[in-house]
Amino acid sequence: MYQEMKKLSNGVEIPVLALGTWFIDDDKVEEAVKSAVKLGYRHIDTAQAYGNEQGVGKGIRSCGVPREQIFVTSKIAAEYKTYEEAAASIDRSLANMGLDYIDMMIIHSPQPWDKVNQSEDRYVEGNRAAWRALEDAYKAGKLRVIGVSNFLQEDIENLWETAEIKPMVNQVLCHISNSPLELIDYCQKKGMAMEAYSPVAHGEALKNKAIGDMAEKYGVTIPQLCIRFDIQLGMIVLPKTANPEHMKVNADVDFTISDEDMEILKHVEMIKDYGKYSIFPVFGGKM
Repeated sequence: MYQEMKKLSNGVEIPVLALGTWFIDDDKVEEAVKSAVKLGYRHIDTAQAYGNEQGVGKGIRSCGVPREQIFVTSKIAAEYKTYEEAAASIDRSLANMGLDYIDMMIIHSPQPWDKVNQSEDRYVEGNRAAWRALEDAYKAGKLRVIGVSNFLQEDIENLWETAEIKPMVNQVLCHISNSPLELIDYCQKKGMAMEAYSPVAHGEALKNKAIGDMAEKYGVTIPQLCIRFDIQLGMIVLPKTANPEHMKVNADVDFTISDEDMEILKHVEMIKDYGKYSIFPVFGGKM
């Protein structure tokens, strides 16, 4: 699985399996990155909002693998909705990570987090301004790929109207029991690659009997089934862990879910509660 790649609309290749780093502290993420790279991971996902770009950068610089062999993603903070804010934040991310370029930079959310699930304002002009900053950084060679995250169809259409360079990726919440199939289809038809964060529903999938029964049928763990499900939807997948054993298991997904079982999994009853993580806007909460 480590070697599987997807070609983006601009010809850049991106590893299908990534290490997610949300909730991995800055002083611990360096070792997590090095452990992942040692196992064979070549795609690391972080964000300005995670507060761990420095540690991620240290891990990348000290892992022993040439920089050009590692694909690094970060995200412009959701609150930055002016050109100046977004442009300055890209330069800060480069400085924080100690890198000459970032492989991919994406807008973290079309709305500031304190407006998600609370406002109908889609921040059209703010996203267009942030996008211009991404385009300029891309043209300057600071970024190899630019995209978005948590964007709905209307957000993408609003950006598409004025974008000189079209978004190449949309990173969204996608897991068994909560899969935005229409959005995935829409984006893929526009030539955008789709990425899935929280493929194990931030741990809630481990408690789901229907998912557990299907994993047992295939003789795999629930996380393995969840990751494979997203891969078969055509997604780039970002399971998060700081545990090297979990990293290894998450990458061992060389099996195939049948078409019939994929249909069953697409229609597993939608998850209603993410437990203590329900407070986060990406899981339906309000800040």
